[in-house]
Amino acid sequence: MSLGPVMLDIEGTQLTANDKKKLRHPLVGGVILFTRNYSSLAQLMHLTAEIHALRTPPLLVAVDHEGGRVQRFREDFTRLPPMRELGRIWDEHPAQARHLAHQAGYVLAAELRAAGVDFSFTPVLDMDYGQSSVIRDRAFHRDPQAIAELAHSLMSGLKSAGMAAVGKHFPGHGYIEADSHFEMPVDERTYAQIEMDDLIPFRKMIGFGLTGMMPAHVIYPKVDALPAGFSEVWLKKVLRGELGFEGCIFSDDLNMAGAAFAGNPVERAQKALHAGCDMVLLCNNPEAAEMLLAELHRDLPALGVIRLARMRGRPNPDSLVKLHENPNFVSAVEKIAGIGVRSGELPLV
Repeated sequence: MSLGPVMLDIEGTQLTANDKKKLRHPLVGGVILFTRNYSSLAQLMHLTAEIHALRTPPLLVAVDHEGGRVQRFREDFTRLPPMRELGRIWDEHPAQARHLAHQAGYVLAAELRAAGVDFSFTPVLDMDYGQSSVIRDRAFHRDPQAIAELAHSLMSGLKSAGMAAVGKHFPGHGYIEADSHFEMPVDERTYAQIEMDDLIPFRKMIGFGLTGMMPAHVIYPKVDALPAGFSEVWLKKVLRGELGFEGCIFSDDLNMAGAAFAGNPVERAQKALHAGCDMVLLCNNPEAAEMLLAELHRDLPALGVIRLARMRGRPNPDSLVKLHENPNFVSAVEKIAGIGVRSGELPLV
């Protein structure tokens, strides 16, 4: 049974009978984990192994693990700084910032791969305009060139530990204040304005070989009346056509308020997949997940299967024991601990 086009969440720190039933459904292709799914490193390793053993080929296991406010696993994991701290270092020492971004990507990926997680939805490629309530310090910088270079370095670090990268939130969520988790943001800029700023990091990262992309639940009415994640204009014409992106497109969570316009969960999934998404995420709504699996009728096209396969983590990753015996890993952790430390403060350990 090949992977399906739906990624779901699970209830707790171990698979329930209901979880197993849902994850064996042919529409499912992946699982996204949250903080509630984590109690210890040993528990996480058992959980990811159990998920991977359910199906052949194994389901993908993903997480939002960016650093700063968005780091689902903390105990026994290196505390990662907000990406904006790398941007601050860039302002004074660009080469050092690139090196630290690579180290952060390497540690992030090495620890997650050791725990059995295939990939994280990172890096954030949005611009830090200083006004978005949801992006803020998740963004590297206000300068699109700085974002592109730091994100490229982070992606190289991810790759060195066997993990693909997912850029978000195409074509840019940083300009508007509204949070698409709770409302429908509207960005009134023209395509030319977006292209001159926000699209630059996405375009450059595609050129660097970015494997995955997540569009924003944001409407850009001067380009299309539909939010980017439901828009053939943004996904097929701009992202696939103009920018030449050949990787996997993941919807943002269809349970967010920014997706509510599209109807019930089945209609939301149908519209996102029709617009060009390869996989749709539905989180934190078990009843909606049941409805989606019962009523959605869609097979993943062969090209989508290939794209999803590229998201799988490199096999046979180093264990955490082996990582902590590796001087390069130990050095990277030490360097990351110093990011964002001001005079008189203690490192992030």
